[in-house]
Amino acid sequence: MSATAVDRLQEIRDRIRTATSEAGRPAGSVELVAVSKTFDADAIRPVLEAGQRIFGENRVQEATGKWPALREAFDGVELHLIGPLQSNKTAEAVALFDVIETVDREKIAEAIAREMARQGRTPRLYVQVDIGEEAQKAGVPPREAAAFVRRCREEHGLAIEGLMCIPPVAEHPGPYFALLQKIAAEAGVERLSMGMSGDFERAIPFGATSVRVGSAIFGARG
Repeated sequence: MSATAVDRLQEIRDRIRTATSEAGRPAGSVELVAVSKTFDADAIRPVLEAGQRIFGENRVQEATGKWPALREAFDGVELHLIGPLQSNKTAEAVALFDVIETVDREKIAEAIAREMARQGRTPRLYVQVDIGEEAQKAGVPPREAAAFVRRCREEHGLAIEGLMCIPPVAEHPGPYFALLQKIAAEAGVERLSMGMSGDFERAIPFGATSVRVGSAIFGARG
């Protein structure tokens, strides 16, 4: 019998616990963000029923179509935006998401600050760092990240609490996770969103406070 999403969820939770213990970190210090992008409500519901409450989505429009109803059915959902945010979607993103992990430029910082003031909502915020300096990826260059965090705080009044990154696919992720940890110390942020299905166990020794796991739970995307 093939493994279900719930079976795979439990396996990922076990692996996170093991990696956390082996890194000498306290139990429960690494959160699992289950990345449900491209999966519909029927695929997500069993994972919610198994107790998972933190989820990641890439697109504002897709998340808006499925999460309001799921939230009505399940208490305590925490929704993270982990994909690039377009300025024309900022109002919807601030209204829907509890955490926005992809603050990556002045225009978005300004738009988020404006919408937070208008709506009276305060989603938690991370700055995305283009840790491998890859032209095709969003994010602030590593050398500019600490200064950008400072500007977000001082000029836009944003309480940036973490950094997020996606290392280059074909390279060993360890040095990139170490670099993000170093930048976090310089910027004075406590939380690190790093590590995905293929490398989350490597991120945990470098201080990841959340890992973003999708295909290893939900299966291959269509």
